[in-house]
Amino acid sequence: MNNLNIKAEKIKLLLLDVDGVLTDNRLIYGDDGQEYKAFYTRDGLAMVLIQKSGIEIGIITGRTSELVKKRMQDLKIKHLYQGVPDKLPTFETLMDKLAISLDEVAYMGDDILDLPILRRVGLSACPKDSDPEVISRVDFVSGFEGGRGAVREFCELIMKAQGHWQTHMGFYLR
Repeated sequence: MNNLNIKAEKIKLLLLDVDGVLTDNRLIYGDDGQEYKAFYTRDGLAMVLIQKSGIEIGIITGRTSELVKKRMQDLKIKHLYQGVPDKLPTFETLMDKLAISLDEVAYMGDDILDLPILRRVGLSACPKDSDPEVISRVDFVSGFEGGRGAVREFCELIMKAQGHWQTHMGFYLR
């Protein structure tokens, strides 16, 4: 078993950034000033399955958006923190609240503002189109871009390491 799988076996909490991780990092504004984002449904299914595997998900994002709130409600995400430009204090508060150790946490971020958390967690990851400063410092670089399957691949990696993926596949192959 490789080092990545050893780290993934321990994960109890998956934390994600939104822009550049769950989306393609573009902000689209309508004529009415409304902000729009697009989410990748395969990422969403993986987020549902990993929660069914007993792993909680948290979102920590620097921006605030009603559509992010709606999407996370649809996916039944328990821990949503928006409007957090300095993510580290929120991360530390969540760690205290959940009483889990750093090696039980995985985080996927894409930009330099994610580095304080990426440097602390047990398993760090980023999409392939992340900032080079991030790519050089994480355990796992997805083969997919943000908003295009990077979260799906990371969730599958964790579920496979913990033996949950085959159970889910068994359901879909019945």
